[in-house]
Amino acid sequence: MLKVKSIHSPIDRKNDGLRIFAARFPPRGISKSRYDVWMPSLGPTEKTLFAFLEKKLKWPEFSKVFKAEMFMDGPVDLLSKNVKNHGQKFTLRLIKRLAREGNVTLMCVCPEDRKECHRHLLRKLILSTQV
Repeated sequence: MLKVKSIHSPIDRKNDGLRIFAARFPPRGISKSRYDVWMPSLGPTEKTLFAFLEKKLKWPEFSKVFKAEMFMDGPVDLLSKNVKNHGQKFTLRLIKRLAREGNVTLMCVCPEDRKECHRHLLRKLILSTQV
């Protein structure tokens, strides 16, 4: 099962499963015991995040930009003629597969009740990714 929650929410060792901190910036002031792995590439880019926080991007536009960022080619793709990474698609597939086998929890620093958080978009992207 794939779940989302705030990194500040109580830890549920029985039900959280693999706890992924999916945020661009390192978790300052947060103990590493609160997550199993930090995956900054699953957070919005700094430019997109700051534009949203500064209210230069509204939520619908942020959502579109974030989704596009997840599948953007990177410089590493220029080094390969045939096989391309195309952003995070393989990571999304892996997380989807892991969530089929057990619990996986995607986390961000946003409060638990915040609806406009990329962790919700990320969950939807993962669940819609073809495996």
